[in-house]
Amino acid sequence: MDYIVANFDRILGITQRHLEICGLSLLFAIGLGIPLGIIATRIQLLQPLILGGVALIYTVPTLAMFGLMIPFFGLGLVPAVTAVTLYSLLPVVQNTYTGIINVPPPAREAALGLGMSSTQLLWRVELPLSLVVLSGGIRLAVVNAIGIGTLASLIGAGGLGDLIFRGISTVSPTVVLAGSIPVVLMALAADFGLKLLERTMTRRLGLTGAEAGN
Repeated sequence: MDYIVANFDRILGITQRHLEICGLSLLFAIGLGIPLGIIATRIQLLQPLILGGVALIYTVPTLAMFGLMIPFFGLGLVPAVTAVTLYSLLPVVQNTYTGIINVPPPAREAALGLGMSSTQLLWRVELPLSLVVLSGGIRLAVVNAIGIGTLASLIGAGGLGDLIFRGISTVSPTVVLAGSIPVVLMALAADFGLKLLERTMTRRLGLTGAEAGN
């Protein structure tokens, strides 16, 4: 605690950098992942390509992924955000796809019976009913990004990984904890907050726990 208090401003700055990396990555992952998940439900020929592609990316070892970014983007923020974004795509794409295809057929049929177009069906029926499942994918992506973001320091992007790896290299548990504790707290806070949001949406949509988990 003495170390954290004495270096609070520096740790705060490093934490803000970590949040910047994770925030940008998640913004891109959600912005790309939801449309890809929707496309996978609409174009059957692209479904295995999209779902298989994001699953394949997720199987690449984390360190290897960060290393692969260097020849294309060099060092710094851009390769770090790109790597974390790619790792965050799978849960967003998968849950978007799963949520939409599991919309109850009667709800879809009723909407079509009312004369809704495909676009109206998506925005007024399918996405609202799949919102709880989608939020679960976003929650997983957020927690993963916070943890994986620590590796961004290995390619010069900064973040809390700077403290963790410096503490490891100098055999200083205090410095390791100064970097690890904020990461753990951020992950726990994000997980708790998003779970609470999921429960709120579940109640408002009138879904049961089983339906929310499908």
